[in-house]
Amino acid sequence: MSKLEKLVDDLSALTVLEAAELSKLLEEKWGVSAAAPVAAAAGPAAAAPAEVVEEQTEFTVMLTGGGEKRINVIKEVRAVRPDLGLKEAKDLVEAAPTPVKENISKQEAEEIKKKLEDAGATVQIK
Repeated sequence: MSKLEKLVDDLSALTVLEAAELSKLLEEKWGVSAAAPVAAAAGPAAAAPAEVVEEQTEFTVMLTGGGEKRINVIKEVRAVRPDLGLKEAKDLVEAAPTPVKENISKQEAEEIKKKLEDAGATVQIK
């Protein structure tokens, strides 16, 4: 058995009180504190409040319903997404809830939402 394996076995046999005493002795001997690793071992729940929440910069416009005036909504979807043909735009509107446009700025998302709502659709920005 190697020295490290024996050390691990010996440490595993310590009681909680003995481990606390060992921690104090090591802190005194080497001038280090075991407080930081213990806090990190507490898990992600302890670290979560310290994290900075980033402000969302990319948004997705979700069509949640085509409304009663589907033809107008299809026309607006085609205006927003010129890469779609008439059939693809119609399929997108009928398959709601679906993303219309993804990874766009908040301003662009608001503009698209307004256009689609004016056409009769129900829209969300995520």
